[in-house]
Order: sequence, then C-alpha cells, then structure tokens
Amino acid sequence: MDTTQEGFDTLLGWLDDDRDRAGKKYELIRDRLIKMFTCRGCAEAEDLADETINRVTAKVPKVAPNYEGEPILFFYGVARKVHHEWLRRQNRSIRPLPTDVTDDERTYECLDRCMETVSEKSRQLVLRYYENERRAKIDHRKALADELGIALNALRIRAHRIRLLLRKCVKNCMEQLPAN
Repeated sequence: MDTTQEGFDTLLGWLDDDRDRAGKKYELIRDRLIKMFTCRGCAEAEDLADETINRVTAKVPKVAPNYEGEPILFFYGVARKVHHEWLRRQNRSIRPLPTDVTDDERTYECLDRCMETVSEKSRQLVLRYYENERRAKIDHRKALADELGIALNALRIRAHRIRLLLRKCVKNCMEQLPAN
C-alpha cells in the first residue's frame, strides 16, 4: 500500500503541530522501528519499518482524534503485528531439509557449493558461530563477539543473515540437482 502526500501530511500533523519537529519525530520513529526489526533478526528491517509506517498512516484519520499518549507506542503495536506476519511468511517459505541418506549427500554437496559463494569473512564467522555444544557454545559465542568487537546480539543477527542466505542457496541448489 502506497502512502499519499495527504496521508503523509496527516501523519506528520499527528506527530507534531510544527512540521520540522514532526519530521524529526518521523525520522526517529523510523530509525527505532528499523532497530527493533533488526534486533528481532529480520533481514528486511527497513522494508518492515516502511510497511509499519504505511499501515499507521492509513489508520491515523480514525485513530488520532481519540488517541492519548505518545504516537510511537501505536507504531510499536502495529510493528508487532507486522513482525508476526513476517515470521509466518518465513516459516512457510522455509522447508525442512530432506532426511534420507541420498538427500543428505545432495544437501551437503549443495552446502559446500553455497559456502563458496559467501565471502571468506562470512564463511569463517558462520563456521565459528556453530562450533561446540551446550555451555561451550555459549562461551565461544561470547568470546567471538568480543573478538569482533560487537555485541552478542549483533553477532546473532549476522549469523542469522548468513544462515538465511545459505538456506536459500541450498534450496535453489537442491532444486537444480538431479534426483538420484
């Protein structure tokens, strides 16, 4: 759904009577939505933030007259619904990998091919991210995040994005390989 200029003006008017302050609030809200979606592991955080803003913009004429409180809280409520919809779409598009031996061999062959398509830095990150088990895995990931100079959540997001790329690549590869 596309936002009209009139709808956008109504949204800005709801955020603040002063157009400059409204514009700054809009930018702040969009940045916070992007951060929220990113922290939740969404690869398309900016698109989801824009979808949220478009939905709020469409509802402003009905909501604004009786709404009390900070508008950003309304944005967060809509963003939660957008996130749940995104999760459902992700779950539908991700199929479990095959389990028989022949398919396992094909899957590993595709995974090897796909690992070659990502950068060396990404390849090393994802390989190191999935090392160890249980408590050792947790400690290893904390050490890896420290080594990279990033927060543990940022490490999780990076690994998740690489995993999504690899999963899509493996799926495409499996569809192209002849069945044995």
